[in-house]
Amino acid sequence: MRFLIVALFLPVALPAFASTLYKCTDESGVVLYTNQKTPKKTCTVLSQSPSPSGNNGAPRQRASATPTPADFPRVSGNEQKSRDNDRKAILDKELATESQSAEKARKALQDAGSQPADKLQALRDTLALHERNIESLKKELGTLR
Repeated sequence: MRFLIVALFLPVALPAFASTLYKCTDESGVVLYTNQKTPKKTCTVLSQSPSPSGNNGAPRQRASATPTPADFPRVSGNEQKSRDNDRKAILDKELATESQSAEKARKALQDAGSQPADKLQALRDTLALHERNIESLKKELGTLR
């Protein structure tokens, strides 16, 4: 059973860690697939690939940048600024709406008093949702230029 589990996960795990895959068999016939040659076992190379850091441990060179095609659509700086301003206005509006919704949910929770526990939990969940949305919108607004 262990052999089957190792055999299933080995092809997925090894490319990230190893450059050579060995099949090793010991004196009793137990087979082990590994990325390290094991002493006291007969090992054969199953596959060999370049190491993750490059060929033979040398640092991998960066691929040359592909030039942008001449017919690739371009946006002017003014157009991009306009789009960014529109995006900020939309996010500001959403933030105002979520803030109002959170305030309404907060008031509804305060006014609920001694309602059943399930109703109170639903009100708490609604308030928590609005608060998470507010935090997300603030974070998004913080990333704008």
